[in-house]
Amino acid sequence: MDVVAQRVRTTWTKRSRGGPAAAVRNRVPIAFPLPAGTQLHVVNVDESTGFEPRFELRPLSELDGVQLREADGGLSVLVVPSPWGMPKRNWPRSPVRLERGEWLRWQFNLRFGSTCSCGSEWSYRLETLNLAYGTRADFTGKPTRSVTELGDLR
Repeated sequence: MDVVAQRVRTTWTKRSRGGPAAAVRNRVPIAFPLPAGTQLHVVNVDESTGFEPRFELRPLSELDGVQLREADGGLSVLVVPSPWGMPKRNWPRSPVRLERGEWLRWQFNLRFGSTCSCGSEWSYRLETLNLAYGTRADFTGKPTRSVTELGDLR
């Protein structure tokens, strides 16, 4: 499969929902330059590291939560987020079809509660999937297709 993907995951807690920490969080890019030879570029950015990005290169087979199917000269892409996050949405959505040479940016956000009664707080996540089919895209540019599913995370 001739696919290159980049997943940017930004996570934070209530401490970064407002004020100076939120300003730092809001400056986190939704795309980064791709290293040469990349199949899957994973970028994790979180509050605990002051929103400094951490980069990993992985095989495309480790792109979880994304269904890819090639058919009739195109690629069908479907993002299926964690069922544990809020707000509840009507998942799964319809897949997005890409032709060779096109790329997609799919964004969604989630809120997670604690799984224990130990007083833990909410955590929040913004996920951005940048995915190119049959090309090596500059993900810092404008995508051919985009899906934005940002819910109210109160």
